[in-house]
Amino acid sequence: MPDNKSRPSPQHPWEDGWAPDTSRTPGTRRLWIAGVLAVATVVACVAAVALTDRSADEQSAAPAGRTVSGKETSPGLISFGSPPVDASPSASAARESASPSASASSSPSPGGGSSPHPPATASPSASAGGSGSGPGPATVRRSVRSVNHPGHYWRAGGGQVRLEAAGGAEFRADATFTVVSGLARGSCLSFRTSDGTYLRHRDFVLRAEADDGSPLFRQDVTFCARPAGSGAVVLESVNFPGYFLRHQDFQVRLQRHQSDGPYAADSAFRLVEGLA
Repeated sequence: MPDNKSRPSPQHPWEDGWAPDTSRTPGTRRLWIAGVLAVATVVACVAAVALTDRSADEQSAAPAGRTVSGKETSPGLISFGSPPVDASPSASAARESASPSASASSSPSPGGGSSPHPPATASPSASAGGSGSGPGPATVRRSVRSVNHPGHYWRAGGGQVRLEAAGGAEFRADATFTVVSGLARGSCLSFRTSDGTYLRHRDFVLRAEADDGSPLFRQDVTFCARPAGSGAVVLESVNFPGYFLRHQDFQVRLQRHQSDGPYAADSAFRLVEGLA
């Protein structure tokens, strides 16, 4: 009969006369697994380093004529650099001389030349038969003659302006004004007397008063000339739109526009060459 000895318990081999198996070192399988994992980790690290170095080499080998834009968000976007701008004074001067001057073309000339955007007012030179389309220079001297009383002119005297028949030297001096650009609006007109005062409406009466420097004064002395036909103009107040200068009982006043009666004839004037 075969020898069927029962195998001793693995927990107590020596107690039953059995010696442990020493042909295999304990933990060998775990050591092999750990070694394989370590080798795999090293290989992966080496591969990653090699790929990183290759990418850096490719980026550094970019063509010399191409630059990386400072606005890029990813390393692969490349843009062509723009040519440098010549900021030298000679280049700037050449560009300026090549472009037309807007200020030179838009400003009116002292001789009354036309501008690209003429104002809606009639200038003293235009009213007197000139060719200007803007307000005349500060040296233009004009007298204001009534249309329906041809021999009568504005005369500043006694603090007010009246319509009077032409007279002697004193009258001619009082009836001659320097027409300047409007103090409140450059496209309109202001009238300055020989003693430096301005014609101003106050209480709806035209007077000669000294400049007090106030904004109200600048508005009161500014009138916009509107064509009235046959070389005549009507003078509208800049701060009372719809109100025009007219003579009534030979006194020059500011009144609202009227479509009937003698208003149209009384408010029409011609700016003629200065009497003095």
